[in-house]
Amino acid sequence: MTIPTVDASSPASEANLLRETERARLRALVNADIVRAHQLHAPDFQLITPIGAALSKEEYLGAIASGQIKYLTWQPADIVVRLYDGVAVLRYRAQLEVVFGGHKVALNDYWHTDTYERHDERWMVIWSQATAIK
Repeated sequence: MTIPTVDASSPASEANLLRETERARLRALVNADIVRAHQLHAPDFQLITPIGAALSKEEYLGAIASGQIKYLTWQPADIVVRLYDGVAVLRYRAQLEVVFGGHKVALNDYWHTDTYERHDERWMVIWSQATAIK
């Protein structure tokens, strides 16, 4: 599988590339494909979880690799993209089911906000935040 690269021919095509990149990232996380996930996360990536914990790239991907975090399903709805010079912000609702530390978290709806930066002509996620919808 190839890594999506930046095609600056139009803002619409770049927004679609970002949507494709985010969906590829989610598939990698659900499949625990750490090699692929590593390619899509910037070196200084940080996740803010729904309970407010901050995880670095190493902590997050390490938890997935070890089985501490196991995504069972992650289904995004429409992904809204805002493009800026070398930066993009993505926002979407998703249904997510996960096992965390051996405890199953039931299927629930979440808001996700992700910030991407362009690195060597490809998009990489730098920040991600999830908020549970009650």
